Amino acid sequence: MTIKEAQEAVDQWINKTGVRYFNELTNTAILMEEVGEVARIMSRKYGEQSFKKSDEAVDLGGEMADVLFVLICLANQTGIDLTEALEQNMQKKSIRDADRHHNNPKLK
Repeated sequence: MTIKEAQEAVDQWINKTGVRYFNELTNTAILMEEVGEVARIMSRKYGEQSFKKSDEAVDLGGEMADVLFVLICLANQTGIDLTEALEQNMQKKSIRDADRHHNNPKLK
């Protein structure tokens, strides 16, 4: 699935199953909640915190997909073409960081 196809699929799902988009501020809050769930898993799986009994069945991929879904909702609501935005962002990073990371002694 391309990013464009994902944006179209989310829009179709929202309009068919979800009835309508939540407003942009609500979706921003939901996005923060979902990012927090990813952070919780990361801190337990890769960090120093331990899982609680209730956290044992967590699905990192599913939580990341929740983040992506809500981000796509926000992009659709605000008229952002995520393919174009990502391409521009990658170009900016490629120019700005062409030598930056290679010259970082912390990465060697």
